[in-house]
Amino acid sequence: MSAEPPPIVELRDVHLAFGETKVLTGVNLRVTDRARLTVLGQSGSGKSTLLRLVLGILRPTAGTVFFKGRDVTKMSRRRLNRIRQKIGMVYQYSALISSLNVRDNLALPLEELTRMTPAEIDLKVDEKLEMVGMSEVREKMPSELSGGMRKRIGLARGIIMDPELILYDEPGAGLDPVITSVIDELIVSLSEKIGATSIIVTHEMGSAFRIATRMAMLYRGEIIAEETPEDFKNSGNPVVAQFISGDTKGPILEHTASA
Repeated sequence: MSAEPPPIVELRDVHLAFGETKVLTGVNLRVTDRARLTVLGQSGSGKSTLLRLVLGILRPTAGTVFFKGRDVTKMSRRRLNRIRQKIGMVYQYSALISSLNVRDNLALPLEELTRMTPAEIDLKVDEKLEMVGMSEVREKMPSELSGGMRKRIGLARGIIMDPELILYDEPGAGLDPVITSVIDELIVSLSEKIGATSIIVTHEMGSAFRIATRMAMLYRGEIIAEETPEDFKNSGNPVVAQFISGDTKGPILEHTASA
């Protein structure tokens, strides 16, 4: 009987502090192959920090972060850069380079990190733009695009290297509800088309339930729940229940007031 493959991402007893400020106080999390994990929590709870730890941009104060069974926290810069080529990042506000057109924004990582010819790069760019329904904006500048269009280009750039893992930092930020739903559907379809695992940081409950195959709640530095969307929706944990309902009565505001 073959051994079970390691999870794509695993955090073991991860602590992170900046001086006297404790952000994470013992996070344990496993993300399996092709899962779409949404990480929920209050603003400032450390959700985006988790993504930076996975990328190796931050190192934990204590504990270990693994990518496909390899310890990210002990990697050299050179080896970490190789690992990052397998990870796509979709930023909160797209983070496109304003001086480059759409084609060149998508082509940049291919030019810097691969030996692809210009013709091969053009084919790859066109393929990803088609996947997000943005083929017609290839030559446009970011300033000529709406917020929803920029978000789609950000998605295309996030998958340009055919990553095994895609990290999303508040993908619906700044979008109206209809366009947010469009982006949510794109996240699901893209992850399925390229067979990638996804970690999506959000505080938007509608998006979380549309996207997720698993859901996790980060609260006071720890993951207090990690389960299927259905179990999450019916959770008996009072913090999870309050976060889902948006009720002003419950432990979240009580703990905030006493902090």
